[in-house]
Amino acid sequence: MGMEPGCRPFSPVESVPEFILGLGMVTPVNDLRGSDSIAYEKGEKLLRCKLAAFYRLADLFGWSQLIYNHITVRVNSEQEHFLIVPFGLLYSEVTASSLVKINIQGDVVDRGSTNLGVNQAGFTLHSAIYAARPDIKCVVHIHTPAGAAVSAMKCGLLPLSPEALSLGEVAYHDYHGILVDDEEKVLIQKNLGPKSKVLILRNHGLVSVGESVEEAFYYIHNLVVACEIQVRTLASAGGPDNLVLLDPGKYKVKPRCHESPEGEGSASHPKWQTGEQEFEALMRMLDNLGYRTGYPYRCPALREKSKKFSDVEIPASVTGYSFASDGDSGTCSPLRHSFQKQQREKTRWLNSGRGDDASEEGQNGGSPKSKTKVWTNITHDHVKPLLQSLSSGVCVPSCITNCLVCAYLTVHS
Repeated sequence: MGMEPGCRPFSPVESVPEFILGLGMVTPVNDLRGSDSIAYEKGEKLLRCKLAAFYRLADLFGWSQLIYNHITVRVNSEQEHFLIVPFGLLYSEVTASSLVKINIQGDVVDRGSTNLGVNQAGFTLHSAIYAARPDIKCVVHIHTPAGAAVSAMKCGLLPLSPEALSLGEVAYHDYHGILVDDEEKVLIQKNLGPKSKVLILRNHGLVSVGESVEEAFYYIHNLVVACEIQVRTLASAGGPDNLVLLDPGKYKVKPRCHESPEGEGSASHPKWQTGEQEFEALMRMLDNLGYRTGYPYRCPALREKSKKFSDVEIPASVTGYSFASDGDSGTCSPLRHSFQKQQREKTRWLNSGRGDDASEEGQNGGSPKSKTKVWTNITHDHVKPLLQSLSSGVCVPSCITNCLVCAYLTVHS
């Protein structure tokens, strides 16, 4: 059975029009050139590129909501500096240089390449998490329709899929309006706890945290997919009573398996941490689309093939034209015959330089080959008529005259 008109298979980027993905007009993620990155702290340029690329991925996946919501990263744990998007930019406009550096209070340290400010209320949630969890390097807060739907369910996120089980312990926080109260910051820190990587804000949205940008992406991606699965499952099952729930205690998350490539010349793969391999694959996708992420790949996807032969090593006789007849009858048209004759004249000079080599190979035990014709049988009788023509005033090209003189000297030497 075919799909109904207007229906498409599930995809994280289903909200993005296909013509947008196919456009070649892309603003580079890594727009830092030359002396632009001299003033940055150690490792800040890489973090800027990663965070800007994260914003682009969120936009492609349909996780953005105009200019709202934030993805932040901790730059320096000693000075407590963070990178955040300037308030007013779309996710599709974010670049490495446009990110704003702020402190834990939300004060601007480096405005970046724009004249835009920072949404102080939007950073309140992030600052509360960073203050309570020194192990966290990246915080993601987004609103998606499926995520908001699950956040409004009393049952919360159900263990319906492997993506839901991969999230570990899910924390919840009730909605109290716009987050500006210090008391609510303490409540968020208490609800998140010391180990949870996922926080669902009731009737609001989704939050994920990670010890790296890659880990935070991994958890928010699985959280979004788990919410999508739950919403669609409940809509088709007719209620929670018809669902088959998985036992989180039975299906524990297994440690990641590292590939051990085999074969000649294969280098050992790096030990991937949570989300790194998936994030690197998506960086390759962005670079292939022209985003220029500036991401330092740890494991190249393709291996260079060893070059066995060089074009220079192929002799001229091999690259020459073949004069064999294409037809079985052996007949050849006058046009083909004329063309073949011209090609013989051209390739005769290319192949003539290998005559001595070929004759030597035949003498040394190799397969005998035809010798190149050399003008060694020139006698006085051949040269005399040409010399008489010269003496009678016949115009002869200088190149032929030189050859005749050389030939004459050869005969009389």
